[in-house]
Amino acid sequence: MNQNPLFHNIEKKTGVKMNDVMRLANSFQHANFKDEATVRRLIKQVGRLANKPVRKETEDQIVHAIINGSQSMDFNTIARMLDKK
Repeated sequence: MNQNPLFHNIEKKTGVKMNDVMRLANSFQHANFKDEATVRRLIKQVGRLANKPVRKETEDQIVHAIINGSQSMDFNTIARMLDKK
């Protein structure tokens, strides 16, 4: 299968497979962001994909922000929160 050059460049630069990104993005579309277990699972998945360990304190802050609705959530929002640690 011929891969999109943009995806190829992203994979080369980040080391992250686009299939993994697409799978994670799909899980965000169908996630219940009011369910703590679901939110924690997604945070851990983003951390693994970004190769950034998530401290328990950071995870708790992100979970609180998401469940209480103080942040609109998507992959990029959680990734930015992980970068702020």
